[in-house]
Amino acid sequence: MEAHEKEKNESDAKSNDKKERNEIIKSFSYLSQIGISMAACVFIGVMLGKFLDGLLKTSPWLILVFSILGVLAAFKTLFDIANKKIK
Repeated sequence: MEAHEKEKNESDAKSNDKKERNEIIKSFSYLSQIGISMAACVFIGVMLGKFLDGLLKTSPWLILVFSILGVLAAFKTLFDIANKKIK
């Protein structure tokens, strides 16, 4: 009888470890998604501003404008991902 209880406790401990590991992996994936999304938004804004500045000879105004827009888009993305995680 004690052997059966011991096996059950070991099985429960393994199940809890697996659940905890899965939660850690999910959390890491959300953090990675946030970081990559924010960097991509800012990068696209800067590159678009740089391209348009070169095309229209308006340096440095469009790179500033699109950099700010990229940062705002990054924060919007951050809040969208956070809302998705909460729901």
